[in-house]
Amino acid sequence: MKLTLGFSPCPNDTFIFDALVNKKIDAEGFDFDLALEDVQTLNQWALQGKLDITKISYGVLPLILDNYNLSGAGGALGKGVGPLLIAKNEMDLKSIDHCTIAIPGENTTAHLLFSLAFPNANNKKFMVFSEIEQAVLNGETDAGVIIHENRFTYQQKGLVKLIDLGEFWEKETGCPIPLGGIAIRKNIDFTIQQQINDLIKKSVEYAFKNYPDLPLFVKQHSQEMEEHVMRQHIDLYVNNYSISLGSGGKKAIERLLLTFEKVNRSGQSHPVSFIE
Repeated sequence: MKLTLGFSPCPNDTFIFDALVNKKIDAEGFDFDLALEDVQTLNQWALQGKLDITKISYGVLPLILDNYNLSGAGGALGKGVGPLLIAKNEMDLKSIDHCTIAIPGENTTAHLLFSLAFPNANNKKFMVFSEIEQAVLNGETDAGVIIHENRFTYQQKGLVKLIDLGEFWEKETGCPIPLGGIAIRKNIDFTIQQQINDLIKKSVEYAFKNYPDLPLFVKQHSQEMEEHVMRQHIDLYVNNYSISLGSGGKKAIERLLLTFEKVNRSGQSHPVSFIE
């Protein structure tokens, strides 16, 4: 059976899916048409229902629950892994409401966490995450929210951290930070959805078993990233929650859905179906 599968070229995603898509484990008769795209593109495609299986930001999850269930494996949650708000110079956080802020996509978890911390900041510029550091350096924006490997490179470029939005979330909720998850279309037979979830779990377990070796698949898509940065990326974003959400992960995601309702003043409940 062939299914479409999308995830980002970032080391955490390629690390998670390497064993499955490259048949290092038994794929149980499944083949995948791969789409490696930035997370905002994947979020937009999820809104369109384009792919059978896709990585998403948890920030877009409330908007796709009519069409997708959430896999219990393959996601990114954790503590100390949240997005950072950075600038060229130290700034009073009270001034953020009046600043131009670069955000890595409208439907990203980073945007949701920024909106939770700064609900009155409305002068936002949405762009691909890899362009944000340069936008701040060029003065195109006053500050920016960075994710992924930029957490490890912003200081080398002379930028400063204003606030860790992940720490803000953790203090507010006591929950790990839900960053990204794997969504599977509801119109796929539920038994197959469960089978896919199990295969993703096995793929993560295979990757951990062979770590710290970096698969060629990870290196090929790492955008000339140095190996120690790849490992930092994996160490930060791939953990036990990537194998199984467990009760703690589910609680965090449900809290994020409530936050979405609060930030967007929707007043609507968004129940989520977890695949285990």
